[in-house]
Amino acid sequence: MKLLNKILFGSLSAIFLLSGYDGFSQAPDKGSLSVAINYFNDNNKIPYVLVRVKTKVNGKFKTVPGIPLKLFLNKDSAGLLIGKVVTNESGEATSFIPPSLKKEWSATIKHSFHASFMGNTKYDSTSADLTVGKAKILIDTVGRSVVATVLELKDTSWTPVKGVDVMLAVKRLGADLNINETATFATDSTGKASGDFKRDTIPGDLKGNITLVAKVVDNDQFGNLSIEKTVHWGSKFVSKANDFNERTLFATRAKAPVWLLFIALGIIIAVWTVLILLVQNILRIKKLGQEA
Repeated sequence: MKLLNKILFGSLSAIFLLSGYDGFSQAPDKGSLSVAINYFNDNNKIPYVLVRVKTKVNGKFKTVPGIPLKLFLNKDSAGLLIGKVVTNESGEATSFIPPSLKKEWSATIKHSFHASFMGNTKYDSTSADLTVGKAKILIDTVGRSVVATVLELKDTSWTPVKGVDVMLAVKRLGADLNINETATFATDSTGKASGDFKRDTIPGDLKGNITLVAKVVDNDQFGNLSIEKTVHWGSKFVSKANDFNERTLFATRAKAPVWLLFIALGIIIAVWTVLILLVQNILRIKKLGQEA
């Protein structure tokens, strides 16, 4: 009977130990990442790609920093590696097309970009692809109108593209400012989109120069294209005289305005006068109390 009890006790202990081991060894579920590739070509020069990485937390997308990615041109091959990047605090990473891929880039009129993440302890592996055609954008002025032309490469010639939305704007520090009330202009059969410039009072540099910009944003066929042109359409910037050493509110303490000094001194004198009168009245009341 004792032997049977020992066998039963040992079997139960083994079952508990195995179940506990399975519970501790179970790995937590990994999160999934969303990778998006964007293609850019500024001023028809060196093209580049921008990758954005996000994950879904409590039903909302959140950017993910520190994710290593490999970027390839056309296919996942060591010889076609664009570069290895790591996402920044905004969940973004940028890489230019290297000169070593110039031959591959010139070989075809359409290209695919491939981004791959190998996975880590927190997120599963994932990848993304983007295919774009070769295109360029031109900008010119006719009178006080801005004209942009969108061309795509077909065979060996540049062909106008119809129906592409183009943003015509003035480049500013914070954000581009549209040349008029219309947000975008569609290209016609000649690939041209034009709009009248109605920002006549916009400030320029010392010579009155401003920078016009034409943009194609997140186009399904061509990605993001932009080009700039400097024109003499702005009002001249006139710098104000330096009044730092004069009596102004923005000068040093020794150059404070006279009226401000009088107000401050008046407040100080009034406060001390009240305090002195209060002390005198207290002493007078104390003296009257002692005489009584």
